[in-house]
Amino acid sequence: MTRLRLDGVTRRFGGLVAVDDISFDVPAEGVTAVIGPNGAGKTTLFNLISGFLPPSAGRITFEGKDINGRPPAEIAKAGLVRTFQLVKLFEDLSVLDNVKVGCHLRGRAGLLSALLRPASARREEAAVEARARELLVFAGLSAFADEPASGLPYGRQRMLELARAMAAGPRLILLDEPAAGLNTDESAALSRIIRRIAEEGTSVLLIEHDMTLVMNTADRVVVVDFGRKIAQGTPAQVRADPAVIAAYLGTGKPAAGKSATQEAANG
Repeated sequence: MTRLRLDGVTRRFGGLVAVDDISFDVPAEGVTAVIGPNGAGKTTLFNLISGFLPPSAGRITFEGKDINGRPPAEIAKAGLVRTFQLVKLFEDLSVLDNVKVGCHLRGRAGLLSALLRPASARREEAAVEARARELLVFAGLSAFADEPASGLPYGRQRMLELARAMAAGPRLILLDEPAAGLNTDESAALSRIIRRIAEEGTSVLLIEHDMTLVMNTADRVVVVDFGRKIAQGTPAQVRADPAVIAAYLGTGKPAAGKSATQEAANG
């Protein structure tokens, strides 16, 4: 089963082409990684998938349904959730409450129920708290449940953001450089958590510069450079691909019409 499909997806900013005719599928099973040098267009690609930018051309489908132009909140409610390069937490809330916020994306109680608190709303709130505490155990954060999120070390804030994203019950989660700023031990722990997320049935699509994490975690890898897909395959296949080696060693040349200025604009 294909969870996500990109077909000829392009994004232009004036005369600059940040994402150029990219096509690939994300299966329902396993972990797919998108890699490439800085400025290759990876984050722009995630912004297109998650609805923060509309494509200039091409089609994006999630579970067979066209999501082009749909707002981010609607896409997230459909089951496609993302994290960001920079950690974005509710710093004044507790660690537990940050995860509960994610759980409420799937909740049914409205404003009236929240005010009147009927039995159904109380049951839902109890279920939300139970699920949030399960996710804190999953992320290794249960000991910090009542602490403010702002007091966590950076590595644990990363894990909290991941737990909050999982609280929304996604069928596909986009992870934008989840290992950024993590030390070797934290990256290894993150790799194990990502594999477990995939094993429990949530598809994972990640952008990452930590090649150790990518090679140890991903089932398949898509490589982009100057906005174009230049390779895809298993980690072993991609690692041996001459075009990938050239891109990472700096021996490759930009595609026709590209420039260093364009690369910097690609994000």
